[in-house]
Amino acid sequence: MKSARTRTTAFATAAALSLPLSLGALASQASATASPSPSDTASPSPSSSGQPFGPGCSSLPQSGTGSAAAMAKENVATAVANNPNLSMLADAIKKTDLTTTLNDLKGSSVFAPTNDAFNKLSTAKRDALLNDPAQLKKVLSYHVVENKTITKAELPHGTFTTLEGSTLTTSGSGDSFKVNGTVPITCGDIATQNATVFILDGVLVPPTATPSTSPSA
Repeated sequence: MKSARTRTTAFATAAALSLPLSLGALASQASATASPSPSDTASPSPSSSGQPFGPGCSSLPQSGTGSAAAMAKENVATAVANNPNLSMLADAIKKTDLTTTLNDLKGSSVFAPTNDAFNKLSTAKRDALLNDPAQLKKVLSYHVVENKTITKAELPHGTFTTLEGSTLTTSGSGDSFKVNGTVPITCGDIATQNATVFILDGVLVPPTATPSTSPSA
């Protein structure tokens, strides 16, 4: 009889001791369930780069070849070649063997005249420029700012040294900016893999351009 009472007491004691332990385990499981895992925790999104701005951005294809999304995946000379509004610039780049130079740029800026910009030149001036490789290369190099990603915040009072060696200036406010005081930026901050593109409604003139090939001569 005594032995039975002893066993009963032992069982009761063991049960009493196991109850807190079971409750503790349940609490730990509940805590683990309530706490989000690292994969469930929302991480802050990376800061976005500048978005394209300007009235001419609407002329970019909305998707596919030549769109802002497609250009962002390509090096700059390739992006220009695939944009239908920049085909004359692409042909000029090929004539001057600047394709590799442009695609090898790192963190640079390119001012890109549209087909309409080239067509604003008289036929004689345009033909003289496009048929003089040395002067054409000088003019195109003047549209490139090497090793400098120009931001929209710098455009109101910007002065930048170009690949050609001369400087160009930018001015304006809001979404309206001009280069050298006269050439409008129609769409800016277009990202490519290695350069930021600013599409222009005019051809820039380096100070060293010869009178016969200068777009403004």
